[in-house]
Amino acid sequence: MLTQTTTRVLDPGELGAALAILESDPVTNAFVTARVQVAGLDPWRLGGEMWGWYADGQLRSLCYSGANLVPVCATPEAVRAFADRARRTGRRCSSIVGPAEPTAALWRLLEPSWGPARDVRAHQPLMVTETIPDDIEPDPYVRRIRKDEMDVIMPACVAMFTEEVGVSPLAGDGGLLYQARVAELVGTGRAFARIEDGKVVFKAEIGAATAKACQIQGVWVAPEYRGRGLSETGMAAVLRYALADVSPIVSLYVNDYNTAARAAYRRVGFREVGAFMSVLF
Repeated sequence: MLTQTTTRVLDPGELGAALAILESDPVTNAFVTARVQVAGLDPWRLGGEMWGWYADGQLRSLCYSGANLVPVCATPEAVRAFADRARRTGRRCSSIVGPAEPTAALWRLLEPSWGPARDVRAHQPLMVTETIPDDIEPDPYVRRIRKDEMDVIMPACVAMFTEEVGVSPLAGDGGLLYQARVAELVGTGRAFARIEDGKVVFKAEIGAATAKACQIQGVWVAPEYRGRGLSETGMAAVLRYALADVSPIVSLYVNDYNTAARAAYRRVGFREVGAFMSVLF
């Protein structure tokens, strides 16, 4: 007997089924889970559509289609279905990102019509920890950024984004969306930095946050301060905040070629548990 499959946009009434899939892997799915928990499945509030792949009427896999295209718990059959839908709708995203294996399969199917990509980062180790290191003293000067310090933190955020992604977040709309996102993180107490003489020398944010797992992002040290161990003591400080105030598991993912960062994260207690992949347009 053949399995009947279909792919469609989830409706708001399917929130429970979607969360069941998302929460089956709280670390890997933290980004999408956090958005859905806040916004539900309404496309306008969510900032994109949530596609579902169904087998015999049961929701099995998801794919978030917004500024990013993100496969979630996607089987090979679901990846093919999501690729078909993505080809029909055309590229609306600035990146494809997710667990390495399904993301690579999705990109292989989409590359003939969506390519070439500006950059493909095929292996980005996913790292987690549940503890604060015993042998690294958290930097006592790393603290939450206040709402009145947006003008202090923004230059460091722009520098980090440009260095990491290869394009400025100020392009296009003049940085309005990016500034709004930074303001959201500051406003929710999830942006941290060490500031000396009015300048950020270390910063990081807790980007995605759920009750089960959160994800650190945007780790950056001012170029003239690199090599002094600030990334380790600064990360230890952010980790302390994250474990105390946000969730019991803290994760991040990093480019595999950034050996210095990977070593620093390992020294702070992070261990590799998987890999992400990012395709940047």
